[in-house]
Amino acid sequence: MNNKLTHFKVGKIVNTQGLKGEVRVYPFTDDINRFDDLDVFYLDKDFNTKWNVERVRYKGNLVIMKIKNIDSIEKAEVLRDKFIYVSREDGRELEEDEYFIADMIGLEVYTVDGEKVGVLKDVLQYAANDVYIVKGEEKEYLIPAIMKFVPTIDMKERKMIIDPIKGMLD
Repeated sequence: MNNKLTHFKVGKIVNTQGLKGEVRVYPFTDDINRFDDLDVFYLDKDFNTKWNVERVRYKGNLVIMKIKNIDSIEKAEVLRDKFIYVSREDGRELEEDEYFIADMIGLEVYTVDGEKVGVLKDVLQYAANDVYIVKGEEKEYLIPAIMKFVPTIDMKERKMIIDPIKGMLD
């Protein structure tokens, strides 16, 4: 339980890049520049082994990382589909309106009219847009993570306000 509170999933290694064993990371944070300050990370909840970052660069919405001691595509390929975690201690402080996507799980979800829809169960990450999975009393809903449908996320109140189009919650 303590690891869940102190470590956050900030990305997923989705591919290898180049001859030097770099990896492409899909970021799960709302602030992609957070990777500029990333010096160390953990993989797939193995919080005993730190991985050191040599450099970071960006290509579109992906982060390309060179990891220390990963000097070939073969070594990098072993890391494919692994999740990257950081600890609060290793990362820089969150800014006022910044949050980790992992912190959103459990938010209560309401419509703009005040009707409770359910609780945020998970966030699916896609290249185009993230999708929120909201667990209602009888079924689950998929809500695109764009301002048009999710105008308000209040982390202090632990609430998400959605503005669904007709049929979205059917």
